[in-house]
Amino acid sequence: MLAKNIRLLRLKKGLSQEKLARLADISNATLIKIEVGVAKEPTITTVAKIATALEVSIDDLVRKKMNKKNRERLCPK
Repeated sequence: MLAKNIRLLRLKKGLSQEKLARLADISNATLIKIEVGVAKEPTITTVAKIATALEVSIDDLVRKKMNKKNRERLCPK
């Protein structure tokens, strides 16, 4: 779910992987590995940096199901 939620939120905010990696102060390679599921257990520090860059909580990133209501709350139009 983490990988899917990061990708969903990143795209909803109109960010490229490179831009999100810069905002989160992580390497682009790390972000790609997380999004494609190669890095299945990133460090809490990395997850926190991504959450901060996406302006969401860590809970929002690891939520099992990102329903429409949550997506709209996290990524208003």
